[in-house]
Amino acid sequence: MAHVNVWVFDLDNTLYPPEIRLFDQIEQKMRQYISEHLSVDLEEADDLRAQYWREHGTTLAGLMAHHAIDPMHFLDAVHDIDFTALTPDPELGASIARLPGQKVIYTNGDSAYAARVLAARGLEGLFDAIFGIEDAGFVPKPQRVAFETVFAKIDLETERAAMFEDDIRNLRVPHAMGMRTVLVHTDGPEEDHIHHRTTDLPHFLSQLAPPGLP
Repeated sequence: MAHVNVWVFDLDNTLYPPEIRLFDQIEQKMRQYISEHLSVDLEEADDLRAQYWREHGTTLAGLMAHHAIDPMHFLDAVHDIDFTALTPDPELGASIARLPGQKVIYTNGDSAYAARVLAARGLEGLFDAIFGIEDAGFVPKPQRVAFETVFAKIDLETERAAMFEDDIRNLRVPHAMGMRTVLVHTDGPEEDHIHHRTTDLPHFLSQLAPPGLP
């Protein structure tokens, strides 16, 4: 990755271990929201949550497509969670800080939620830009237009960029656009669009810093 000068990171289950299970809280909030706003029981609400995630990339995208849900109202509700399970990770912060070039967050959550996660992990101030789903016009990864919309905001040269993700679906488009791809914290079959895999992101990143940096 010596040619890379822009490092794009997903957020959830990428910059913190999936064992923290922060998304369990969010999924519970989604079930409650869907149940209340669509007048269905919690079991049907959970089925819709999972169905829309599979078919549309995010539950929100499905709710917008089929039920005209206000996206920011939904995001504010489902991200109203307890962040105390997240703890600072100085090793991860140091390894990100040593990367040469620009560091960017791009998440299917919203940018305000991303900022709270970064603060809880002690990673605030390390990134040059934070992009949420609102910056892609609420079109989610893995749709190509979402990546194109966000990357255009920073004139990203994809051939000189790398993408770090826990969701294997979200690396197909970056690979096709010429980016280096890194699958984080996730097991699965070998696929051509994955260049690297790691279960230890701080260690992986520490190997990418230029020689001589502390």
